[in-house]
Amino acid sequence: MKQISIGNLNIAFPVIQGGMGVGVSLSGLAAAVANEGGIGVISSAGLGLLYKKLSPDYLKASMLGLKEELRLARQKTKGIIGVNVMVAMTNYADMVKTAIREKADILFSGAGLPLDLPSFLEKDSITKLVPIVSSGRAAKLICDKWKNTYNYLPDAIVVEGPKAGGHLGFKVNQLEEAQFSLENLVPQVVEAVKEFENRYNKTIPVFAGGGVYTAEDMYQFLQLGASGVQMGTRFVTTEECDADSAFKDSYLNAEAKDIEIIQSPVGMPGRAIFNNFLQRVKDGKQTPHTCPVHCIKTCDYTKSPYCIIAALYSAFKGKMNSGYAFCGSNAYRANKIEKVKDIFQEFKQRILELEILQPKQS
Repeated sequence: MKQISIGNLNIAFPVIQGGMGVGVSLSGLAAAVANEGGIGVISSAGLGLLYKKLSPDYLKASMLGLKEELRLARQKTKGIIGVNVMVAMTNYADMVKTAIREKADILFSGAGLPLDLPSFLEKDSITKLVPIVSSGRAAKLICDKWKNTYNYLPDAIVVEGPKAGGHLGFKVNQLEEAQFSLENLVPQVVEAVKEFENRYNKTIPVFAGGGVYTAEDMYQFLQLGASGVQMGTRFVTTEECDADSAFKDSYLNAEAKDIEIIQSPVGMPGRAIFNNFLQRVKDGKQTPHTCPVHCIKTCDYTKSPYCIIAALYSAFKGKMNSGYAFCGSNAYRANKIEKVKDIFQEFKQRILELEILQPKQS
C-alpha cells in the first residue's frame, strides 16, 4: 500500500477508528489503535457525565474530561490520536477549542456541516482538520467555504455511508437506496476533492466509513479511490474498547434481525441493537425526562420519551436495561472478543494477499 499522509502526519496503516460515544472510544481504545499504526479517536460526546467528579458543571467537566483523556492516551502511545466533536453538540465550540489547545493530532467533525471549523485554529495550532460528510456535494461545499473564508482546505475527508452506527446523516427512505450507498458516495467525494487538489496542489485523502468490517471491505473502497477507511463497530468487541463488557456482549449476542433503525430524540435516524429498553420506548412505557445537560442542539426533551445521553451513558456503563447500544450494520457478525493488534495483523495480511491476487494492469 502506498504511504498515506494527513498533512505532516504519516499514517502507517490507513485505518481511522471511528469516534463512538458515549464513552465507547476513549483513551484505551484510541491508544491501542494508534499503537498499531492507525488513527485512534477519542469521542468527546458525554464526557461531562464521565468526568462529573471533576466539576458539577457539565460543560466544564466535558472540557476537563477531554483534557484528561488526551493525557491518558499520550501516556499509552506515541501514535496518532484524534478527537471527534459533533457539530450538533451544544458545547461544540468549547470542545473544539479544547482539542486544539491540547494539541490533538486530528479533529474529526460531523453530525452537521463544520463550516466554521478553521476559525478555531491559532497561529501555533498543529491539529489537522477532517470533516465527516455524507455526499460529494457536502465535501465541495466545505472545501469552497473553508478556502474562500479561511484560506484553508481539509487535511482529509471522511465520507460516511448509511451502514454506519449511531446517528446517520440520511433520511430513513435513503438508507436502502443504491444511490446513497458508500460504494456510490466514495467516487463522488474523491472526484469532488480532486478539483481542489489540482487547483491548490494539496493532497486531501478520502477515508470511507460506514459498514467497513473486513479487509475485503477495506480493499473494495481502496479500489474505488479511497486512501483508507474508518471503522467503529469492528473495534467495539475488543479487549481495549472502553465500554463495559455488557455493552460488548450486546454485540456478541445480536443477530441480524436485532439491528434496527430507530428515531433518536435528536431528530435523526440511528442504527442500534434492539433491546428491552427500546421495546419499552416503542410501547410508550418510557416517560419523558427533564433535560439535565442539553447536550444536543436539536434535541427537544419535551417531546422525547427518554434522554439520549442518559441512555447511552447507561449502556456504556453496562446498564443495558436503562439504555441501548448504537452499532453499525455488521455488528451481528461479531462472535468473539479480539485484540486490536490481531485485527490489524489480519487486515495487513489479507490486504497484501488481495493486492498480490489483483491482476497487474498493462
